[in-house]
Amino acid sequence: MIADHRFQALGVLRQGVSTLLTPVERALMWPGKVGRDIGDYFIAQEKLLDENKALNDKVLQLSAEGQRAQLIAAEQEHIAALNAANLRFNRKGVVAEIIRDARNPFARKIVINRGYADGIKLGSAVIDGNGVVGQVTAIGATSAEVTLTTEKDQSIPVMVIRPSRLTVPSAEPPSEAAATTTPATDTVSASQRTATTRERNERGGLRAVAVGSGRDGKIELPFIPVAADIQVGDTLVTSGVDGTYPAGLSVATVTVVDKNPAFSFARIVASPATAPDHHRFVKVLDTADASYPQVDPAIADRAGQEKSALSKREAKLDAKRALRDR
Repeated sequence: MIADHRFQALGVLRQGVSTLLTPVERALMWPGKVGRDIGDYFIAQEKLLDENKALNDKVLQLSAEGQRAQLIAAEQEHIAALNAANLRFNRKGVVAEIIRDARNPFARKIVINRGYADGIKLGSAVIDGNGVVGQVTAIGATSAEVTLTTEKDQSIPVMVIRPSRLTVPSAEPPSEAAATTTPATDTVSASQRTATTRERNERGGLRAVAVGSGRDGKIELPFIPVAADIQVGDTLVTSGVDGTYPAGLSVATVTVVDKNPAFSFARIVASPATAPDHHRFVKVLDTADASYPQVDPAIADRAGQEKSALSKREAKLDAKRALRDR
């Protein structure tokens, strides 16, 4: 040891022994290294699984938030349409949410989350941004039942309106003969072109009563004569004569007109303008300011005078019959 310490006599031997023992040392260290690697693998695997789960939860949360944002946007659009209808018809009302359908699956009714505690009254009209939904037929403290316009025997006074038709003016260049016309002729031609450019199909506004069919969600117009001027595409709007619905609300669009000469009345079917099963909110109109059309006083006086004269005439006839019987 002294010689090795002073003269490094065993250095070569020590290097040789170290070289021989290196594989043995690595072989002895290998189980520990494998154990550590396996532990690190499982730790990394668990960490990746946790991160994957967190990312999946985040994706689901963002998806739910996105769907909720779409729903809110759709509700805002629908409420904006309700406000537009409110500004158009200037009627007070309460916005309500549709909470469920009626318990009877064969009845076309819905239940809203407003009742008499919110000022809802029986017979109130219910609308959405497109037109008439129905009428309140049952009421509770915090909820009410609305009968849809498509329910069987549910009737609404309507008026038939046909949209005006526009003709597009001709784009052909004027001919030489037309270019040499006099100013008077030019004036007549211009007036004729103006008259033919905007062609309006004048209608007197056929009045009828729309009745729900109750079968396939359609609306029918019964007792319309075959000769009545009504076509597919005509719009049915409320006439306002019943004092419940304000005039001008869309009810339905005519889809079927069957005029069979063998029958006295035509078969007319219309599709409703509203689809409450596609929306969550409706508006219940306030019926406090609703009133029936008032009769002209002059007509009322004339009718009273005619009734009085008729009563007097009947009294005289009764007196003559009594004398004849004697």
